[in-house]
Amino acid sequence: MGRMDRIADPWGSRTPYGPGETWPVRVDSYLADGLTAEQVDRWVPTASILHSNGDAMDIAVKDGRIVGVRGRADDRVNHGRLDPKDLFGWQANGSPDRLTQPLVRIDGELTETDWDTAMRRIVSRTRELLDEQGPSALGFYTTGQLFLEEYYTLAVIARGGLGTPHLDGNTRLCTATAAAALKESFACDGQPGSYTDIDHADVIALFGHNMAETQPVLWSRVLDRLAGPTPPAVVCVDPRPSPVARKATVHLAPRPGTNLALMNGLLHEVVAGGHIDREYIDAHTVGYDELEQRVREYPPERVSEICDVPAEEIRRAARILGGAERLLSTVLQGFYQSHQATAAAVQVNNLHLIRGMLGEPGRGVLQMNGQPSAQNTRECGADGDLPGFRNWADDSQVAELAELWNVEPLQIPHYGPPTHAMQMMRYVENGSIRMLWVTGTNPAVSLPELSRVRSLLSQDRLFLVVQDLFLTETAHLADVVLPAATWGEKTGTFTNADRTVHLSEKAVDPPGEARPDLDIFLDYATRMQLSDRSDKPLVKWHDPESAFEAWKECSRGRPCDYTGITYAGLRERGGIQWPCDEEHPDGTERLYGGGHFWSDPDHCESYGRDLVTGAPLEPDEYRALNPDGKAVIRAAAYLPAHEQTSDDYPLLLITGRTLYHFHTRTKTARAPQLQSAAPRMWVELSAADAEAEGVTEGDLVEVTTPRGSVRAAARLTDIRDGVVFLPFHYGYWDTDAGHEPGGAPRAANELTLTDWDPASKQPLFKTAAACVRLVARQDAPAPAPAPTTAASAPRSAGVPPTVGGTPAEVHEEDRSRPYSSSGDRS
Repeated sequence: MGRMDRIADPWGSRTPYGPGETWPVRVDSYLADGLTAEQVDRWVPTASILHSNGDAMDIAVKDGRIVGVRGRADDRVNHGRLDPKDLFGWQANGSPDRLTQPLVRIDGELTETDWDTAMRRIVSRTRELLDEQGPSALGFYTTGQLFLEEYYTLAVIARGGLGTPHLDGNTRLCTATAAAALKESFACDGQPGSYTDIDHADVIALFGHNMAETQPVLWSRVLDRLAGPTPPAVVCVDPRPSPVARKATVHLAPRPGTNLALMNGLLHEVVAGGHIDREYIDAHTVGYDELEQRVREYPPERVSEICDVPAEEIRRAARILGGAERLLSTVLQGFYQSHQATAAAVQVNNLHLIRGMLGEPGRGVLQMNGQPSAQNTRECGADGDLPGFRNWADDSQVAELAELWNVEPLQIPHYGPPTHAMQMMRYVENGSIRMLWVTGTNPAVSLPELSRVRSLLSQDRLFLVVQDLFLTETAHLADVVLPAATWGEKTGTFTNADRTVHLSEKAVDPPGEARPDLDIFLDYATRMQLSDRSDKPLVKWHDPESAFEAWKECSRGRPCDYTGITYAGLRERGGIQWPCDEEHPDGTERLYGGGHFWSDPDHCESYGRDLVTGAPLEPDEYRALNPDGKAVIRAAAYLPAHEQTSDDYPLLLITGRTLYHFHTRTKTARAPQLQSAAPRMWVELSAADAEAEGVTEGDLVEVTTPRGSVRAAARLTDIRDGVVFLPFHYGYWDTDAGHEPGGAPRAANELTLTDWDPASKQPLFKTAAACVRLVARQDAPAPAPAPTTAASAPRSAGVPPTVGGTPAEVHEEDRSRPYSSSGDRS
């Protein structure tokens, strides 16, 4: 296939294939400095840390530094393909502004120091707060980018050692609803489907999931099916004209905040058309009658009024969904970060339950993750759950965990639900949490209502620890900053969105005195002298592999059973899907085949929550509802969002990603090709909304909500009328203002509101009321700095295309013929 500009064409060349066939192999590689593969000293196996797809790759090392990557041809996930963030993002590791020494705040300034001084400060403050207030004074806020071994160690320290209920991750912002929706329907987390379902499906439905930008390699798989014989139909639900929407058989663009009404309308048509599997429903589910009664209230005409979607398009989409022989559905932030998030996502599960579309090739649900190791935060208990998918409300499961850790059950906080991130920030704000340890994330840019967040993180009474790669906007506010190693500089495992576990090996040393997160946590546990009830060290492992072995024991017999996985096996085979145990030594491709669920009242992870209030169901309530451990069909009525449009704020603001950046750009903005593809903030408007304000392409506009304003150049697209879009990646670290707003703010979360879904506790980033006004017309016409390759594609001709040129040329090798694992593994 030769070389290709993979900024201009993010998904690369097509390798078409038909239903039931194996996805052909195509190996992508990029080497810097004009190097060739023969000049590389060694190749080190890993997988992507910049999205949740889990693309397997090898890191090229020369003279002790990373110089490139290539896809792993024999891996089940990507068959050798890499996306732009995979291909170019590794360059951030070598950035000259990496943190290389610990920092402590002295007389108001962050000052370089040694590890012993920094850790003594943290330990001393921890002990003071434990003596004064107890564990409730301590909070831990982590990321979706660490390794399994690090999450599990942190969970043991926080839950079993310190006894605090305040441990959550920034996965609360992106995929908490995925976990909540799975627990509502199946009483257990864990994705039912597999990426290989794309190879078999005759209908692929994407609900609020811009797969083309969030998981480009997975979208390449869909594109190859679409280019092959007997392509699947595609149903897309998205208010923006994403690449998915442009390929869709039916594109539904509902008014933000109305996803639940739309799902009820689709289910109304599926039920009314008789497209249900009554035998499956009766044998394997409870709750169908309530659903049938509820969706009667949502005929297409009513849903059309609520969602502003043509009734006939709703019927057309429902006919495709109802007529599918093999239906694959995926869900992501468009549903998860919206009003009634869990209720809407649950209806996608309901669609599959009433159609009997689970556990077989091409028949599955993927409640997707946004981050590379979000699945591990949930499994390991680092995001508001207990390790091993254990039920905090089941004393026997808590006792089992306490026995494993050799601590008293009361040491593990389970008197109420673990504290979610937004509640933790309220506790910080009111002074209840007095020490907050932030690992690998940047809440001063990523949390909603940033003026509030900056204020609470800046309090003198808060002792803030930040563990990261760079001096982020959040790190600038810290009392102690710890320099961390990252991907390629440490060893560990992580699990993607279809339960595939990969081993990421250390390729090079971290810069300066930066340390792996696992080493930092182990050092803290040792200095704190955390012990079990036998007065032996609570944390009994010392390196990644021994931590993994400890985790395996925690997972034994649980839905996420890892006991059949070893480092040696991962090195030999590549990615393996859990559960993997004696019964499933090769892993498990799909869950819930034959209608077997982890929903028995005595073993389930969750009893569920009320979808309107978020109140947890009591054990006796769940037992009465589901005594035989079936899947649960939960119906819900649509309710309007709290913040509505008005004369002053006539538009609805949504935020989201672009395919060239990840989160707050701390890595991707330091990769030249990615940064040049999307260098600055922009504002997306429809042509009609732009005309109403006298705005043309590239004009400077101001977007305002009741929380604040931001300014950026306007991009006119085919986004639905009444909606304005902002990418959430842009903060302040690379502006003249430094780490906080100066002049015109540009971070999207200056505008978002402090509100969250009652069941998943996920913030609502897609339902704010807003207005837009023209600030200045350009002296010379120039387009907004938004990519033309993605959902931000301009309406008007004449905007120069987004390209990478020679620096972004990637070698694509066609290996559509059978691949021999011994043929290219130097």
